[in-house]
Order: sequence, then structure tokens, then C-alpha cells
Amino acid sequence: MKILGIETSCDETAAAVVEDGHRMLSNVVATSMDLHKAYGGVVPEIAARSHLEVITPVIEEALKVSGCGWGDIDAIAVTYGPGLGGSLLIGTMTAKTLAIAKKKPLYAINHVEAHIYANFINETKLHNYKLPQTSPALPLLALIVSGGHSHLIYLKNHSDYEVIGRTYDDAVGEAFDKVAKILGLPYPGGPSIQEAAKDGNSRAIKLPKAKMAGKYDFSFSGLKTAVLRAAQDQAGKDFTFPSYELAELLTNAQKANLAASFQATALESLIDKLKTAIDDYSPLSVVIGGGVAANSALRQMVEEQIPTEVNYTDIKLCTDNAAMIAALAYFKQQNSEPTDPYTLEIDPNLSM
Repeated sequence: MKILGIETSCDETAAAVVEDGHRMLSNVVATSMDLHKAYGGVVPEIAARSHLEVITPVIEEALKVSGCGWGDIDAIAVTYGPGLGGSLLIGTMTAKTLAIAKKKPLYAINHVEAHIYANFINETKLHNYKLPQTSPALPLLALIVSGGHSHLIYLKNHSDYEVIGRTYDDAVGEAFDKVAKILGLPYPGGPSIQEAAKDGNSRAIKLPKAKMAGKYDFSFSGLKTAVLRAAQDQAGKDFTFPSYELAELLTNAQKANLAASFQATALESLIDKLKTAIDDYSPLSVVIGGGVAANSALRQMVEEQIPTEVNYTDIKLCTDNAAMIAALAYFKQQNSEPTDPYTLEIDPNLSM
């Protein structure tokens, strides 16, 4: 079964064709990230306009690369939430129109859940992808960490999962972006913090880990504030000094130490919760997905501290893509009816 996936939840316009939930025939991504760098974060209006400009050629390229015509496509899948309203609207309107015009069943997909299914893609004819050899065994435990989401999910089977942990404020990727802005590092914050941290001492500054009532829950807002206070102290200023003026007063060494200390504390918070969940649930497999899963320091910590083998997909499939949307749709169609394209609406605040 060949499914065309469409993903436009944030600033990536993506389309992909995936066969039987695991064989990736194409994966095309056009990003507007460079347009947002000047603002230190994604500007929703700019993202939506970019989607509108490129979504048709992106879909056409995905079909071309896959070697499929519309007669070969069995279904269409699209992200309907969570995400930016304007961005989601472009993707869903396109998918609904195509489903009606091409007479294809349509499946509405939860973006966060789809990050799990990037790890089920284990075969491709495309070059430069390093994929897992097999699909994860069920039941599995998934840590999904990205700019907008931090979730711990226990997946019993493809139609039964439980969200056992989530963030109660900033997602970890969002915290990376905000700390990078404090330190005057470029957007997106994940890669820039990781690069700066290479020259820093991760134990130079003691930062707090949040203590949550929920055994597997996260919180990164307090950590972000602690970094701000430490940066103000390093710059010789008090708490009233504006955060956007701090970077000019910090040396490169100070920035590196702050970046390294923040990164270590944030990632240790994730690892601590994951280790606890593994001990309690004894899953057959563990996967980590989302943009932060591409962080090399996280992968090193996992290797050193997690006794269970952890599955990662290719770094290019950790960030937002449409292959994961199509992969999830394959399993979804086995247990649910298609979505009515005439009634499908976006849900920017969709939860699992």
C-alpha cells in the first residue's frame, strides 16, 4: 500500500511516499527556516506564505522521486495538528482537495504520534539515509522531544497508547531556542547550543532540575530562568537587566560554559525520566524521536546511561517530515475508517 504523506505543521513543507508503513520511496522537504532566523524564531505568517508557495511543487517532486503516478497512490495522509494554524491550514486544504479530486481515502494524522513512526521506516531506495534494520518491537516506550513537544509515550500496540509523561511548560527544544537567544546564538537553538557547548564545561555552572508531581513529567521553564539569572550574574548585572542585551557582555568562554551547563542539565532531565519509565514498564523496545533526538550529546548520554538498546532513525527523519506521516497512516488505516475530507478541520492544540 503506497501512501502520500503531507506535513506542514510548522516551517517545513514536506511530502513523501511510503509503502506498507516501512519502505520510503520519497521524502521531500522545503524549509523556510532561513526566513525566520532574523527573528530568532518561527513567524507564523511567513511560514504560512512559504507553504502556500511551495506545497504543489513539493508534492509533485515527491511523486516524481517515488516513481509513482496518482494511479499508484492508495491513500493520502496529512497532519491536522498540533502546530501553527496557518501552516496546518495550507497542508490540510491541499490534502482535502487532492483526496476529493483524485478519489483517494484521506487519513488525518497527529504530528506528535507520527514522530514515533519515523522509527518504523527501515527500508529505502534513497541515498544518504541511515535507517534501523528492523521495526521496533511492541510494546515500546517512546521519548518524543522537539521544539514544541516533550512526551513520554507507552505504545502497547498500534491502536493503543498511553501518554505517561509530558512537559507542563516549555518543551525542551523550545528551551534550547530561548537559551540560545539569551546567549546571542543563532536560531534554531538546538544546533547552536550543541556547537557552543563543545568548547564549554558542562559542570561550570550548577543549574536546577525541576521536581514534578508526575513521576515522568517534565518542566524546563525554571531551567531557562536559571540560565538567565546565571548569565546576568556572569555579566555583572542584576535580575532587572534585559535578557536581549546580555550577549554583548558575555565572553565566548562564558557563553560556552552556559551552553554546556544548560545542555547537560536539560538532557539529564530527559534521561532521568526515561530511565525511570524503562524500569517501571520494561518495554521490548525504546525509541527517541523529534528534532532534539538529533543531538549528539543526548545520544552519547543514552549510550552511557541506558542499558536497554535505543532505536533512532536517520537524523533527517528526526526533524519534521512527511514520511513519518505516511508511515503512521499505514498502521492507522488498519484499525480506523478514512477521514471525511469535507468535514476535516485543523486542530492547532491537538493533544495525544
